[in-house]
Amino acid sequence: MAVATRKRPAGNLPADLTGFVGRRREVSEARRLLGDTRMLTLTGLGGVGKTRLALRAAAEARLAFPDGVWLVDLAPLRNGELLARSVADALGLRDESSRRPLSGLVEFLEDKRLLLVFDGCEHLTYASAMLASKLLGAAPGLRILATSRETLGVEGEHVLAVPPLAVPEPGLPLAALKQSDAVSLFAERGAYVLNGFTVTEVNGEAVAALCRRLEGIPLAIELAAARLRALSVTQILDRLDERTPGYRKRASVPRHQTMRTAIDWSYDLCTPQERTLWARLSVFSGEFDLEAVEHVCAGDGLPQEQIFDLVAALLDKSILVRGEYVTHARYRLLETIRQYGHDVLAESGDEMALRRRHRDHFRGLAERAEADWFGPRQAEWIARLRHEHANLRAALGFCLREPGEARYVLEIVAALWNYWVFFAGSFGEGRHWLERALGLDTEPTAARVKALWANAWFALRQADLTAAPPLLDECRELARRLDDPVALAFVAHFSGLTAYLRGDTAGGIRLLREARDLHAANGDQDGVWMTLFHLVIAYSSAGDGDRADALAAECLSMCEARSAYLSKSNALWVVGLARWFRGEQDRAATLVRNGLRIMRSLDDRWGVAACLEVLAWVEAADGRDERAARLFGAAGMVWQAMGTSLPAFQPFAEFHNLCETQLRMSLGHAGYTAAFQRGVELTADQAVDYALDTGARVPAPRREAEPGEAAVLTPRQREVADLIAEGMSNKDIAAKLVIAQRTAEGHVESILTRLGFTSRVQIATWVSSHR
Repeated sequence: MAVATRKRPAGNLPADLTGFVGRRREVSEARRLLGDTRMLTLTGLGGVGKTRLALRAAAEARLAFPDGVWLVDLAPLRNGELLARSVADALGLRDESSRRPLSGLVEFLEDKRLLLVFDGCEHLTYASAMLASKLLGAAPGLRILATSRETLGVEGEHVLAVPPLAVPEPGLPLAALKQSDAVSLFAERGAYVLNGFTVTEVNGEAVAALCRRLEGIPLAIELAAARLRALSVTQILDRLDERTPGYRKRASVPRHQTMRTAIDWSYDLCTPQERTLWARLSVFSGEFDLEAVEHVCAGDGLPQEQIFDLVAALLDKSILVRGEYVTHARYRLLETIRQYGHDVLAESGDEMALRRRHRDHFRGLAERAEADWFGPRQAEWIARLRHEHANLRAALGFCLREPGEARYVLEIVAALWNYWVFFAGSFGEGRHWLERALGLDTEPTAARVKALWANAWFALRQADLTAAPPLLDECRELARRLDDPVALAFVAHFSGLTAYLRGDTAGGIRLLREARDLHAANGDQDGVWMTLFHLVIAYSSAGDGDRADALAAECLSMCEARSAYLSKSNALWVVGLARWFRGEQDRAATLVRNGLRIMRSLDDRWGVAACLEVLAWVEAADGRDERAARLFGAAGMVWQAMGTSLPAFQPFAEFHNLCETQLRMSLGHAGYTAAFQRGVELTADQAVDYALDTGARVPAPRREAEPGEAAVLTPRQREVADLIAEGMSNKDIAAKLVIAQRTAEGHVESILTRLGFTSRVQIATWVSSHR
């Protein structure tokens, strides 16, 4: 069973920074439907508030989903093939195996009770429907809440049409006007723009007329409210009524026409330069920073020195939305606004040029990250590239769609070969892009050479020892033709690693030594330290402790000299491994734990699992067998979450299996299994705390069942039992947990059967005595 490798919060729903106005009936109906169906789709026109309603309904239903409520933002995604991977990313999963992303996702979800919010499915309707159907069929505790402009057509899907906000009738008194959801929204957003703004007797009827003119469409109302900084309510209404249709495409459905008119009006009130920037910003996917805007959008009438002021102006007009980050600001366009800008850009004839600028910016970012990688900014680069992942995907997708552009995919993905190692779910996605691009661009170029060895490295990290050799063979031949010494060094490196992992230790060491010398001759310090890392493992397992110690010290020294924090954590692990092979258990444990602390802080999940594995070996060598078995279970939990294992690599299997055999003999089969299972039940954070001896609380061993509790209740049954103890009826329980009443009745019957009871009073007494 796949699991997330960090202690999961209750989900990833964003905080509502602007407040939620009205919609109580719709929220209540959405929650009710979530109790009756496993697939609910909110439909409506763009700007009507589907996302806000979905997030509010999901937040209010959170208690019904013990495994969390998780938002999957589909708007930045342009490729349905990456949908399952995007869902896994949102859940915080990393699957480093070579299996299909859907397999790992299904394995994770099959025993969970959680809610997925698929936001913005309209451009990926078929892919969203297919994925939803497969996940719902495999995971009985899963529910999906989707937003889309059209239904998805999933079997069993319930649809809730999201209407505009209620608008007031003409002639109502002020108190009645303020009860209108549309008026309340305008008043709230207006107060953000103009300090002290309220709806009064003087402006009340104009506000009501404006809301009626905009037909209660929330986005249109918010765009109008943003103009209060410069205009009165009456002026806004007059200008909206007076605007004449421009050259842009018109919508045929009346409310779509109203939304389009409101955006047209906002567009017309922008300066020519603001309009140009709005259109150019539509090439970005998801969020972006000021540096990207300056590089991609400046030029051809937009001087770079004016970009900041133009961005600020679009923020003031609510065209751009700002996100808050620790070190810098990032921006995004709401999807309806972005689509409008894209239409304008497409009509201008400049779209291809802008997309190439976008591609070139992120290609340059990838090259800068690679050049700066082996140094003090590793963690910073990982964080930055993760923020830009949607834009990287957009650039790569563009290059694959356009003839002759696939070579840029090879350049971008290969330049980020270190990044793909540390980003969640990265190896499979890196291989996805490279394999498609290698098939499209077969020219014998330096870009292809680098992509071949990078793809072989991804395959090796996935323990795919059959895919790597053909890639390396082609790379070697082409590198010799092109006289590429850097590529030849990596071919020797990864060929040596392949040989070692297949059990040819002597051959592997020979090739790794050759690779170290080649990396050094090329001045590639990153390549040198990586080769030293692999040589330490090979020499240690071959029993040459002296050489392993010397190379381990050199490896660690290189990382410390460059302040390469992430690389250092891996070097500490391999130095500790070398010490374990020499029987220096205390020193090994200290080194590995120091590496583990860094790995947890950087979310290096492969490293965390490897540290837990080696610490289990240390504990076993010191006779702490129960603790060793529990660490084995914790390591196995993390390995399995990634679809791989350290023991899956042949040279490590011997040491793992010897240790496991020793523990089974010492603890007995039942004792070992029980301790191992207690490790599996830990979250990754709990496992790390346990391994570090931090004193943090971890779950105590399960005690034997007592009379009256022969069968342990499931988490849901325990939740229902607690509510019974509070005196709730089946109807009350169903409402509290957002489930059907018949489902609640079924849980109560199951609890009675499992505990051997005949009444609810007995359940309540049992709960009180076991709290």
